[in-house]
Amino acid sequence: MARIRESLDIKAPASRVWAVVQEDVEHAPRWSSNLAKAEKLDDGPPGKGTRYRYTLDLPGGFKATVEVEQTVYTKPKRCAGKFVRGPLKGTWAYTYTEKKDGITHVVYEMDYELGGLLRFAGGLMSTQYAEGIRQNMDGLKKYIESGKGPKVKE
Repeated sequence: MARIRESLDIKAPASRVWAVVQEDVEHAPRWSSNLAKAEKLDDGPPGKGTRYRYTLDLPGGFKATVEVEQTVYTKPKRCAGKFVRGPLKGTWAYTYTEKKDGITHVVYEMDYELGGLLRFAGGLMSTQYAEGIRQNMDGLKKYIESGKGPKVKE
């Protein structure tokens, strides 16, 4: 199984970062370069058990659809889940730690295996996928720090 771990600091409170990443999922393509579409599959507010479908535009012209289910939803500290459908198998997690001066340390971790057609792309796809995650984290930082996304009451 491959592992990705990316972290960065964002100049915003954890509640705001959480709102953008975990509660405004349908707008994630605004900051995620390889995400064409995100859709919530369940009614009601997001939480443990909520499922999402992501349509991905991956390196090398590959397209994929994956579905995830949230297994941990501890606002605004940690959201984690598993891949339940599509060419990615494994788990993922976002962890948010608020530091001094309203800065939030964000960690994204993913343990995964490529399946289906992506498996045949092998190591190159894994390397490019990891670079895409890095770019998405940078995109998230720029998006939030520029004031975009939902506002939260402190």
